[in-house]
Amino acid sequence: MAEHDALPTMHATTILMVRKGGRVVIGGDGQVSLGQTIVKGNARKVRRLAKGQVIGGFAGATADAFTLFERLEAKLEQYPGQLTRACVELTKDWRTDRYLRRLEAMMLVADREVSLLLSGAGDVLEPETGVMAIGSGGNYALAAARALEDGAYDAETIVRKAMKIAADICVYTNGSLVIESLDSASAT
Repeated sequence: MAEHDALPTMHATTILMVRKGGRVVIGGDGQVSLGQTIVKGNARKVRRLAKGQVIGGFAGATADAFTLFERLEAKLEQYPGQLTRACVELTKDWRTDRYLRRLEAMMLVADREVSLLLSGAGDVLEPETGVMAIGSGGNYALAAARALEDGAYDAETIVRKAMKIAADICVYTNGSLVIESLDSASAT
């Protein structure tokens, strides 16, 4: 085992995306863990990209995620208004570039029309329903959001309630939320 492999890495954890009722919302918790220690409780893992036209969230190693956000921003500048194309190009680079291949993160991104999950394995996936989640608490948030999505709650309320449930269950998820939203193309 190489010496650097034994070092704990910082991880950013739970991200949830819900598309419902003419809005897409991405929420993320603020906890960053180093091994079994919480080193920060209010990290900003959800942000706006492409001059506010795209929202995204990451789960995984923090520095890796920032690198991927920068790369995605560059692809969005190269392919303006084409989120899917920019994401496909990013994941191609992510799989084939020797440096990027080592990055440990996943991303959820959305614009007014499409929601996508991106991974270093080359995945660019659209959710079957309007809900997707990643990170250590992702399955808890996903299950809660799916249970809530058929009810009367709007997308942001679903994200808030589901993230609270995930934070109550997952030790790597906290209740300090950052939430970003966009109106869907059908809402205008």
